[in-house]
Amino acid sequence: MTREKWQTIKSRYSIYLVLIAMIIVCNLLSPNFLSARNLSNISTQISVTTILAFGETILIIGGLLDLSCGSVLALAGVLSVYVFKETGSLSLAFAVGLIVGVLCNFVNGILVRRFNIPAFIATLAMMTVARGIALLFTKGQNIYQIGDYVWFGQGSIGFVPIPVIFMIIIGILTWYILGHTSFGRSLYAVGGNEEAARASGINVGRIKVGAYLINGVFVGLAGIILMARTNVGAPNSGQGYEFEALTAAIIGGTSFSGGLGTAGGTLAGAFIVGFLNNIMNLAGVDSYLQQVIKGAIIALAVGYDMWAKVNRTRKTLGAAKLPNERKEAKA
Repeated sequence: MTREKWQTIKSRYSIYLVLIAMIIVCNLLSPNFLSARNLSNISTQISVTTILAFGETILIIGGLLDLSCGSVLALAGVLSVYVFKETGSLSLAFAVGLIVGVLCNFVNGILVRRFNIPAFIATLAMMTVARGIALLFTKGQNIYQIGDYVWFGQGSIGFVPIPVIFMIIIGILTWYILGHTSFGRSLYAVGGNEEAARASGINVGRIKVGAYLINGVFVGLAGIILMARTNVGAPNSGQGYEFEALTAAIIGGTSFSGGLGTAGGTLAGAFIVGFLNNIMNLAGVDSYLQQVIKGAIIALAVGYDMWAKVNRTRKTLGAAKLPNERKEAKA
């Protein structure tokens, strides 16, 4: 096997090797780790943040970001629960949750596209606004007794929990968008080099807004699932979920500088974070120390991403110089 092939295999599949290694280590630390019940619980627990991570993956690949997903999730969730309480219609409540997520992200997209506001600032503003609206609408109170609404988060089809089914559907949808549509190809181009993408005829603004709209659907769905899982419409829910989602996406190989990332990698990253949380809980690690560990992992993941980007740039420049050097040697 040539060095180039090995480097390609390592860059594409290293995250899956890390996931397998983590499963082995966790199983050694806890005999109950690989039980069907524990794996089902982990999958259900990470379903919301994984759905958010798929949205972050799409955005980051396009050179964007969403810091508002935790707050928009809460707003979409409480409005969805309220509509169900008023109408008794699960389908209408489901639609409202998705619409709220899409509308908030449409505003994010317009701020980035029309007003050239950096995605970090635009979504930071939306994070505060959405949380404020959720608290204003509910007067800071939780909405209880949500009845059949809990099916979205606590129901199951056969032995598979509904949140896990939603997570799988969103994962497949993300994989299809990124790998099998012209929108996905354009998204990689915009994130890799925006000016080059614009010069090649890609409508950069439309791609950015489209990425936010897709993210809006994912965030709205995540809000519905979270409220149903916790059996309450809580305006303060979802705090810090944006960082959990970013962690999963970055650990999964999505480059923070844009242009690189896969749905499969993000799913693997989400399970790595989920397994880490689970094993730390089983081992009785202090919750504050868990935050320190997860923060360190984010820093290491971003640092590795930046190091890998510098390496790729050096290799590209070296490959570009090589033909010229050969010509000079012949001369």
